[in-house]
Amino acid sequence: MTDVEAAARQVMGWGESARRPGRDPVNLPMVRNWLEALGDASSAYAEEAPPAMAQVWTMGGLHHTRADDDPLGAMLAVLDEAGYTSIVATDCEQTYHRYLRYGEEVALAARLESVVGPKRTALGEGWFVTTRNIWYVGDEPVAEMMFRVLKFAPAPAEPPVEPLIRPVVNRDTAYFWEGTARGELRIQRCEACGELRHPPGPMCPSCNETKPGWLVASGLGEVYSYVVHHHPPVPGRTLPFVVALVELDEGVRLMAELDAPPDEVHIGLPVRIAFAAVDDELTMPVWRRR
Repeated sequence: MTDVEAAARQVMGWGESARRPGRDPVNLPMVRNWLEALGDASSAYAEEAPPAMAQVWTMGGLHHTRADDDPLGAMLAVLDEAGYTSIVATDCEQTYHRYLRYGEEVALAARLESVVGPKRTALGEGWFVTTRNIWYVGDEPVAEMMFRVLKFAPAPAEPPVEPLIRPVVNRDTAYFWEGTARGELRIQRCEACGELRHPPGPMCPSCNETKPGWLVASGLGEVYSYVVHHHPPVPGRTLPFVVALVELDEGVRLMAELDAPPDEVHIGLPVRIAFAAVDDELTMPVWRRR
């Protein structure tokens, strides 16, 4: 038998707790406020309160503290001590024996019905604690509620997966990303004068024509410049990493991540293009050493 089970058996042995009286008699102003909060415009409660308000009459208020013989409070303390520090309500069933009349004084008693566990849940390992509340007017039980909570130890949080920063694809650059998906390094070429350029644009800087085309480059080149990125963190990247500006054999320069240890990178390092599929919609170019 675990310590939790031993404590549960002891608390169940207490039976029903002492009755705790409500702060106010059943009254019409509170009923009106409750009905207004629910959007209920019914005029059926001129002489009797709504049955579902049973719990309202014995609520302890903002600064309420549980009595020593409160079974739920006792079990929550035991489970807190055992490391089950979080709580969520799981079930609640109310039974109404009769309507409450204005001016009646209501008192609440409770008993522990069961403690079941430990159980593995999506929230973490925990215990299901079931209590029964009984509302009395004098010695007459007028309503009951079965109330069940899960007291659990939160499962370790998984580190959030940050989305990769994705490039913006527009009509000027779509051909380039269509090429990476096919394993091709496409470089923009003016159809009027043959000028190569990267990054792409809508107009040729040499002849001012707006007739862009493209060719498939060899993908071979040398590191023209580079940086080693240490900070800040970049979603989808492990620090540090190298970003290299490579001059292609075709004469244009293109920037991409270089798949190499930072201490092995230098100006003039021969590289070739490769392609890393991120998902079904995006393939990124990456430099590798030759």
